[in-house]
Amino acid sequence: MGEEEIAAFLNHLATMQNVSASTQNQALHSLLFLYRYVLKRELGLVPGLAPAKRGRRLPIVLSVSEVRAILSQMRGVPRLCASLMYGGGLRLAECTSLRVKDIDFDRGEIMVRVGKGDKDRRVPLPRLAIPALRVQIERVRSQFEKDLRSGIVGSVLPGAMEKKISTAARDWCWQYLFPSSRVYVDREEAPASPHP
Repeated sequence: MGEEEIAAFLNHLATMQNVSASTQNQALHSLLFLYRYVLKRELGLVPGLAPAKRGRRLPIVLSVSEVRAILSQMRGVPRLCASLMYGGGLRLAECTSLRVKDIDFDRGEIMVRVGKGDKDRRVPLPRLAIPALRVQIERVRSQFEKDLRSGIVGSVLPGAMEKKISTAARDWCWQYLFPSSRVYVDREEAPASPHP
């Protein structure tokens, strides 16, 4: 088969077999692999390729009453995390990696750092979560001070931050809002650090 026959086959998949775009794409890449590595022949551009239509799905969004019902069954840190995620539009990993400095009570916002697409963004701080958030911050501060007295360095820092500011790991603002319940030791046998 040449490029035209391959295009006809892939178009048949999309138009007659109604396969998904990912299935058509997988078939194309399988053929490219076959030609390049088995048949030792490079394929050129496949002319007239009709891409399969990607299905558009509406996201499933809980109603306000459904969210209230779920939150009413939750307690403690899980409830606080769920409140922040729902009220601020945070993803799970964004929520669990929040640091003390990311919460701005005065402006009523949360700074999400290195979110999806490696982008930073500001999201609203849900007012209903503020009292529980203040309690959590005090709980974390108490544990942080206890850890420092025990010789635990502090939180793992992003990127080369530790090289730039060697004391930042012991700085309160860099501590995680939701630290691990256990102490982890870095692979290089560095001093232990709380880490989410």
